[in-house]
Amino acid sequence: MARKNLLAGLVDAAEIPQADVAPAYPMRGASKSMVRSLDELSKQADKFLEGEAVVDLDPMMIDGSFVADRLTDDREQFEELKAAIAERGQDTPILVRPHPTASGRYQIVFGHRRARVARELGRKVKAVVKAIDDRAHVIAQGQENSARANLSFIERASFASRLEALGYDRGVIASALAADKTAISKMMNVTERVPLSVIEQIGTAPATGRDRWLELSLLVGKAANADKVSDIVADPSFASLESDERFNALFKALNTSGQPVRKGPLKPKESWQTSDKAVSAQYSNSGKAFELSMKSKNAGRFGQYLAENLDRLYAEFLAANDGKED
Repeated sequence: MARKNLLAGLVDAAEIPQADVAPAYPMRGASKSMVRSLDELSKQADKFLEGEAVVDLDPMMIDGSFVADRLTDDREQFEELKAAIAERGQDTPILVRPHPTASGRYQIVFGHRRARVARELGRKVKAVVKAIDDRAHVIAQGQENSARANLSFIERASFASRLEALGYDRGVIASALAADKTAISKMMNVTERVPLSVIEQIGTAPATGRDRWLELSLLVGKAANADKVSDIVADPSFASLESDERFNALFKALNTSGQPVRKGPLKPKESWQTSDKAVSAQYSNSGKAFELSMKSKNAGRFGQYLAENLDRLYAEFLAANDGKED
């Protein structure tokens, strides 16, 4: 059955910041500390290019980074960049490294859009080739994008989540995004509650900041809302909205009370990782509740092993505590 009016009345145009007056997501409160470090980040990103030879490469010999940092590519901004490069040439080289697995090819560290412009214009791309490992790769990529790409909160959070899924610890992620551990934890809280598929359907939401995403994540994270979320984002009328409008439509549909979402104190999470990085875990303990989530290559198998041995583990726990159940 068609759901033509599923989103009717959910979006109030007056609530949507207009594109010509709202840059990226508003930098308020804690976000201001990140803004202050952008000049320093820009300088750090430039250091990857300083003193290195700039060469002309065939863009068809260059592959993208192994971790995505954008949800979508703004076509209008891309066309503006393409027109500028077509008129005056490429001002700043991209950074690539020799491809770690494909001989004779290169992998982009940063500068994906400039490489794409070169491909579409049929030109070679100016690049610095630098042999760096995966860790330096993701830090350089994150720092360059944080300094120049004007990524929205949810793009930064998604990038952080992808890095964690690849096995990088919070220290590397914090370095890549120029954010402290508290900020990274809040990003992870959002991406753990809101499935990546839903985030991708909402899009970059450039005018929507951290606090609003945290509120939405609490609504999406409710098991009772799962079917409702799926129905809303699958509706054709949802896709026809602008990204920030999609966010507001989903938020309004889930927050039926119309009252502010009560966030409560965020429980700090601890991290654990196996020495071979095949399993990484995040856990929190509030006393009456213990939450555990695992990622990486062997997370599913190890989680199943734990589930199958819960009776034995609990018996061992009781024995170690003299049978006390508290």
